[in-house]
Amino acid sequence: MADIIYKICTDDLWREALQAGRFDGAPIDLADGYIHFSTAVQVRETAAKHFAGQSGLMLLAIPTDALGGALKWEVSRGGALFPHLYAPLDPTSVLWTKPLPLGADGAHIFPDDLP
Repeated sequence: MADIIYKICTDDLWREALQAGRFDGAPIDLADGYIHFSTAVQVRETAAKHFAGQSGLMLLAIPTDALGGALKWEVSRGGALFPHLYAPLDPTSVLWTKPLPLGADGAHIFPDDLP
């Protein structure tokens, strides 16, 4: 399994999480009962599928060892294992956050150092 996983969320949600001291997730996470994450291999497809054309996004990197037993790897899109967190995310466990801007072609521009 991956050592670092990624979450895409809006700037607004992330600012609220920082103020609250916890991230309970986006509306889809709340509806599903867990916070959706992606690996480095999956995150670009996640952005294209679920956030196409959306601006004002952040990319969060989280070390999996900071999440403990609440992190589960479950079969999802195309039979791939995706990381799901069955607990709020503590913002202090986030390794880094970076803006996820849109390029001229409408696709998100990921950080150069994303594996």
